[in-house]
Amino acid sequence: MSIKLDDITIILPTRNEEHNIGSFLSTIPSSVMLVVVDASEDSTPDLITTLRPNRTIVLQHPGSVTEARQLGAEAAETSWLLFTDADIVFSHDFFDLLPKYHGYELIYGPKLSADYFPLYYQWFARGQQVLHSLGIPAASGSNLLISRRALMALGGFDLRLVCNEDSEIAWRAKRSGYATAFAPDLVVYARDHRRLQLGRIRKTLHSITRCALLYLNLMPNRWRGHDWGYWSQYPATITGGNHQKNGTR
Repeated sequence: MSIKLDDITIILPTRNEEHNIGSFLSTIPSSVMLVVVDASEDSTPDLITTLRPNRTIVLQHPGSVTEARQLGAEAAETSWLLFTDADIVFSHDFFDLLPKYHGYELIYGPKLSADYFPLYYQWFARGQQVLHSLGIPAASGSNLLISRRALMALGGFDLRLVCNEDSEIAWRAKRSGYATAFAPDLVVYARDHRRLQLGRIRKTLHSITRCALLYLNLMPNRWRGHDWGYWSQYPATITGGNHQKNGTR
């Protein structure tokens, strides 16, 4: 399937992102549709409608990030859905490069650092590339493009999950025979590093353990709805934000 900008909807879950949303919005083309699913207690939704009044839909929903992604997908009408997060910015050529990835149903790229912990993000991106070469998609919800028809045919995201829903949908797509691509040149840049501030080893072990259990279908159902401290006890961010993420976004 060929990818055109007016065939893409960006799906953006938000919760108290007033310190990030301006930078995020400045990097998306005006021709691309944006669906925001918001659970904020700050000025995030007002800023969005002020800064991007056209081709933007803001939905209010206080649920999990997985529910937000699914709700946004269901509200979209375009052929392609680009899932991302408000604490990133797109590379300057991200949208120009999309048409080269024709023939795929799921495409994902790396998330590098806009400032802090650059080596960690570089090694994570290398890990994504290695896993993809082994036939295991290692997708991130910050940078995940999937055709709408594929997502709906797969039954959407696993709503029992409060994190790792991005990796899980990519595995299901691959196992169902959909063509997937890791696109190293489709880069987004992280501007919020609170999980890394709590410890790179902690974050890495958390991700590897949960993803391994999910991939091998060893994750008990009662654990799917618990984030194992994924968003809890965050210190003040080094990027200046004061928003709080938790198990319900």
